[in-house]
Amino acid sequence: MAEPEGKKYRIEPAQWWLIIFVCASICASVLYRYLVGAKYSHSAAMFEGIPALLAIVLALTPKAKTVTGGIMKGITLTLLVIAPLLGEGYLCILMAAPLFYVVGLAIGIPVDIAKKKARGGATLSCKIILLLPFCLEGVVPQLTFSRGQTVEVTKIVDSPAPRVEEALAESPRIGMQLPGFLRIGFPHPLEANGHGLEVGAQRAILFSGAEGDPAGWLVMRIAKRRPGFARFETTSDSSKLTQWILWDASEVEWTPVDATHTRVTWRIHFERQLDPAWYFTPWERGAVRLAAGYLIDANAGEQR
Repeated sequence: MAEPEGKKYRIEPAQWWLIIFVCASICASVLYRYLVGAKYSHSAAMFEGIPALLAIVLALTPKAKTVTGGIMKGITLTLLVIAPLLGEGYLCILMAAPLFYVVGLAIGIPVDIAKKKARGGATLSCKIILLLPFCLEGVVPQLTFSRGQTVEVTKIVDSPAPRVEEALAESPRIGMQLPGFLRIGFPHPLEANGHGLEVGAQRAILFSGAEGDPAGWLVMRIAKRRPGFARFETTSDSSKLTQWILWDASEVEWTPVDATHTRVTWRIHFERQLDPAWYFTPWERGAVRLAAGYLIDANAGEQR
């Protein structure tokens, strides 16, 4: 009697998916370490290149019901795995997560559509070519958009103009609670000093550290002064804020509305440090706009 033929070992779809997920995570980790070492950690190669690499490798998962579903599942698991390892760096994950999913969808959906037409390979190849220029922003100067930004906020405060000027001449107040968005993990002020509104007068604010880095000082001096106007320009910045923005200058203008009210405008000039511009510019402008409003509320009236 013949012995029963041995059962052929077959890798199940779930096992294939796990193998591909591990391979994708390893590839993303290698690319991450290379970009950090090459000082491209703020570029689109980091925030678009890594999710694109994850999506492309995950798109190769065999027998997945849909490529898009596999990519979304893989990206979610990757983010959940690496987030606890980053400590305070979770803020970067929080900000970049929507971009990871957008890139994943941009690759997965067309591949799923093309698979129905039996030409998924060509579509994936085309996607890689189309995504490449977008992933090089911040790496190739010719593909990098201007970083300079200006945001301004105007408010009417319940104080006469002379009192506003007196308040602005005092040391910066940092005791008021920051807006909710600015409390999710950004460096926050710990100490402030400096006073006066004459040219050369300085302000120094100590910001908390993050991701293991120590606290650092942002130091500014008054470079221009005229009635109802002062311009503070940055002289040094060792704070962790430089991971997101470079704070170039702040301008504050105040004009009387009536005997008890003053119109105050706070204008902030900064340079965006994260790419791609289309994604991070709105984030950074929104955060700086909140900061400008906070500066008016905390430093330009009776309620200091």
